[in-house]
Amino acid sequence: MTDRKENPFEEPVELQAESMPEAEAPQEGESEHDWTEDELSKAQQDLAKHKEAMLRMQAEMDNLRKRLMRDLEKSRKLALEKIMKDLLQVWDSMERGLDASGGTPTVESLKEGQELTMKLLEKVMQDHNLEVFDPIGEPFDPEFHQAMTLLPSADVEENTVIEVLQKGFRLHDRLIRPAMVIVSQKP
Repeated sequence: MTDRKENPFEEPVELQAESMPEAEAPQEGESEHDWTEDELSKAQQDLAKHKEAMLRMQAEMDNLRKRLMRDLEKSRKLALEKIMKDLLQVWDSMERGLDASGGTPTVESLKEGQELTMKLLEKVMQDHNLEVFDPIGEPFDPEFHQAMTLLPSADVEENTVIEVLQKGFRLHDRLIRPAMVIVSQKP
């Protein structure tokens, strides 16, 4: 059995008709019709006040919605600005590598520059929680992998990723791009 006092809104409410105060009762010589018009006039004034309050509240809500949209757009721009600033480091690294090559770049210097740029790009991606995944040897998962083809293989268990054509990416555990893979099947 529940106690009704816990929630006062569930208690039954008795409504009683209010008796009309003597001052508001129709006076001698005043008709009941005049009294009703006075009450109607007061009710119309109350209605006008409530309508004005409602319109103000609607205007405030509209202003709040507009302000929130502006703030959201501003935060998006700031987030992109931070990412772009970090990517400029990668740009600068690639530009320095091209300038440093001078007249005749060697294969070793180009490879070293590319490796350094790749490390810098990986750091930027990690700083922004962009995770690279390379599912080679893992069971095929259609949520994270896009099968490009099936290859018969006796060496590997069926439905296993045997080659990655393009790595996949996740941002904050949300899939950005599935890994394009080749999957094994029974011969």
